[in-house]
Amino acid sequence: MQSSNTLDFSKPLVVLAPLAGYTDLPFRNVAKKFGVDLTISEMISSNALAYANERTIKMTEKSPNENPYIVQISGSKIDMIRMAVEQLNEFDWIDGIDLNCGCPAPKVFHHGSGSNLLGDLPRLQAILGTIKKYSNKKYTTVKVRIGITEKIPYDIARAVEDAGADMISVHGRTKAGAYKSEVDYDAIKIIKDAVKIPVIANGDITSYQKAKDVLAHTGADGVMIGRGAVGSPWIFHQIATGSEFVSNSLKKEIIKEHYESMINHYGYHGMIVFRKHLHTYSKGYDGASEFRQAVNFITDINQMRETINAFFPDYD
Repeated sequence: MQSSNTLDFSKPLVVLAPLAGYTDLPFRNVAKKFGVDLTISEMISSNALAYANERTIKMTEKSPNENPYIVQISGSKIDMIRMAVEQLNEFDWIDGIDLNCGCPAPKVFHHGSGSNLLGDLPRLQAILGTIKKYSNKKYTTVKVRIGITEKIPYDIARAVEDAGADMISVHGRTKAGAYKSEVDYDAIKIIKDAVKIPVIANGDITSYQKAKDVLAHTGADGVMIGRGAVGSPWIFHQIATGSEFVSNSLKKEIIKEHYESMINHYGYHGMIVFRKHLHTYSKGYDGASEFRQAVNFITDINQMRETINAFFPDYD
């Protein structure tokens, strides 16, 4: 019997991708409750961690149901990475550290972090090796894209495995491809075939059927879903149950659970932040635009709760 903080690859792993501004503790809590196997924090700067920034430390916190739980860091300087790892070593609620080698955002890229590391594989290996050497966590994992402008999936795969990573998550686009170009699932398959460690497929997985197709095509050990879960976190329930059907009552339960999680974690501010989630949750419903307009001006936690309850149907 495996312990609850051990990754189990006996069936495809379902992973919630780190997504800045969305996959905070409340969202991860809901995703975990409804079918996710592994949650990962939002990307955290190793510099901010190294200097024990209070807001950054709070970002490492997890919900009680997040087992296992991995914190993702970004960075390009070995000494900062080491200090960040030593800081994370103090927190016994973390099961692993993930290195971000995929973020295409200019401010991350131009600091030498994120997908920039794909252009200097020896440096990527040195950073990964530093995490592996100093971390007291069970897992050292990495999230990559398939190159900066040129696709080099095989080279990336070999570099990551040789540096000692325990798992690799692959977004099947280059840095230049951002979020618009077509996802290259063949490149993910190349990575899967090149290494012995588990490979997780990521990129444009927006439905239960797509998740099945990507697993079949790539032979990956699991799927990672980020933007495909915003506004529809029940995709994890679909994958976990092997059924495309999700009742309106379950959708409503998930939305309400998410709202309560936000209030518990952030207090009043959670209601304000939740407006953007309600905008995506309400897509496709009758009266959605009026509903969005209304929630933008609600300033009372109970009134927001009542408005959510009244708008979303719990019958099919």
